[in-house]
Amino acid sequence: MGIRRFTSLEICSGAGAQALGLERAGFDPVMLIDNKEHACRTVRLNRPRWDVRCSDVLDFDPAEHPRTYDVDLLSGGLPRVKSAAAVRRSEDRAERELLKAAIWLLTAVRPKALLLENVPELVGNDNFADDRSWIEDELVHAGYRPFWKVLNAADFGVPQNRRSGFLVALAEPHHLSFAWPEPSGLPAPTVGATLGPSMAAHGWPGAQRWAEQADRPAPALVGGSDRRGGADLGPSGTKRVWAGLGVNGNSLSDDFPARDFPVDGRPRLNVRQAAMIQSIPEDWAVFGGKTSAYRQIGHAMPPPLATAVGQAIGAALCR
Repeated sequence: MGIRRFTSLEICSGAGAQALGLERAGFDPVMLIDNKEHACRTVRLNRPRWDVRCSDVLDFDPAEHPRTYDVDLLSGGLPRVKSAAAVRRSEDRAERELLKAAIWLLTAVRPKALLLENVPELVGNDNFADDRSWIEDELVHAGYRPFWKVLNAADFGVPQNRRSGFLVALAEPHHLSFAWPEPSGLPAPTVGATLGPSMAAHGWPGAQRWAEQADRPAPALVGGSDRRGGADLGPSGTKRVWAGLGVNGNSLSDDFPARDFPVDGRPRLNVRQAAMIQSIPEDWAVFGGKTSAYRQIGHAMPPPLATAVGQAIGAALCR
């Protein structure tokens, strides 16, 4: 007996990692929407049958796409909102407008369930209290019960301490059966175990020793902003954590370490290895140059985490 299949509409779909995880949980998208061309091309490369619309969610009118009505799930990994106290630039305000647009879209298409992923602070930080209050009022008025939770991808088999804030909302009577997924209870894979074979791919003699000392999960990958420079592994504090794992986080490499790379050197990660830290499968192609591809990967939700939350939603919808 196969997995029960559901329908979904995904906004801010990015490189499709969340949609991939939800697909594993039984959700087939009738449409995916993102405003970045490279991300849209990434999803089309991997799932040509999916209907990918490269446009702004703020301009999306479901009345022009009737099959988006009454889907089982409306999902999205929204751009990171900042607290109202920190919002100063128009770009930051636009990110909050996307959050509001997602709630508006729910009231228009009337899915059975909602799944939104964002910063952990949105779930419990006092600076976001007004946002939570507004969201909950809108959801309850529309007939949905909201659930908030912070989950760490490391608890679900991902080699990365990546905390995400989740909002799930379900319509009656499905909300009565919803329960958040439980952590696997197993230690998260280490950076060394995850990347060791790839570090040795070109014969680097230091690979084994490097893998042995990279004995912890990675810090959260930071995709960065289109408004800043090239790809690196994040702010200075995050780079220090990477340095402790034997990784030079100042930039990305084009390849795996060469045979003549210093035995005691700190290699840089390449795009493929960044995807491995996110548990994005090797056959999931990412369109674009190094910086674009890394940003798509860095902003993604690790598929195993999306699968775990998707399975919890699917179980509630089955009851």
